[in-house]
Amino acid sequence: MNTKIVAPVSLDSLEWLAEAPIPTRYGTFDVHVFRYDDPAAHPGLSDEHLALVFGDIRGRSNVPVRVHSECLTSEVFGSLKCDCREQLESAQAEIARRGFGIVLYLRQEGRGIGLTNKIKAYALQAKGADTIEANRLLHLPVDARQYDVAAAMLRAFDVKSIELMTNNPLKTNALSKLGIVVAKRIPLFIEANEFSARYLEVKREQLQHELPRGFAVSQDGE
Repeated sequence: MNTKIVAPVSLDSLEWLAEAPIPTRYGTFDVHVFRYDDPAAHPGLSDEHLALVFGDIRGRSNVPVRVHSECLTSEVFGSLKCDCREQLESAQAEIARRGFGIVLYLRQEGRGIGLTNKIKAYALQAKGADTIEANRLLHLPVDARQYDVAAAMLRAFDVKSIELMTNNPLKTNALSKLGIVVAKRIPLFIEANEFSARYLEVKREQLQHELPRGFAVSQDGE
């Protein structure tokens, strides 16, 4: 595909580093690696972020986009505590179905608190805390993610407007405030399991994610 970018050297603290095609079960994506200088980011997070591009997106409007934060536990180790892996795969499948789009893969593990803190939070969750309570017990923000790098990558590809794949209205608002035209929101509903049901319910009740009431309930009713 060899998708060209507008600024191969730097743009808004963004530095393009590398690009190559990668075949996936959903088709071939061009993966671009960028470095983004963000002094406010947690020191344990990588400053390298990825854009997985499918088809021709340069200069286009209404581009399907998933802004996705890294989740090592689910995407590599198959953890059932969250819906991150399924959301990533659903986004790739939908983008391939449409014939063009982009996944912006941000290295913001644990909603921006870093891998070590995320596992510490998991330990507290195993003792009964929910995801928000665990972060607060660790004196950490509930969500420390920033989306400046996502906006910078979209500008690098000269994307005019996007259809954002998310259930999170705060993500939509954050990108809009950064000057990205969000023409439409595309929901990504993943059925809950017995381990993720409480996590998804907290997302709906306390983080205002737009999930249907009763959706985040495991099949056995727990």
